[in-house]
Amino acid sequence: MAKRLFVGGLPYGVDDSQLRDLFSQVGPVASASVISDKYSGRSKGFGFVEMESDEDADKAIQTLNGTEIEGRKIAVNEARPRPEPSDRNYQPRQDYGGDRRRSYGDSRQGQRRGRY
Repeated sequence: MAKRLFVGGLPYGVDDSQLRDLFSQVGPVASASVISDKYSGRSKGFGFVEMESDEDADKAIQTLNGTEIEGRKIAVNEARPRPEPSDRNYQPRQDYGGDRRRSYGDSRQGQRRGRY
């Protein structure tokens, strides 16, 4: 499996195909994706590219890191793996859903104050 590259500082108008085209100048691209906000659909300004070989990935880092696109300098480096739940510093996301009325003291106080 080839190296996965992190690409930061992308202009918000760049899409997956433009990112693929940029990196295909260096070598064959296995995948390219710009990360977007799940609610608005707007780009978050970063993405990931997977080159078909490690040599092409290293060449892409050397060639494209610091390149200016639409007035913005992009950062290209090797992506870090996602943390696993077994990792020592892993912090799971907290769920803030549920009955929010109960978050202000215990239920007995809420009943005495007439909140329920």
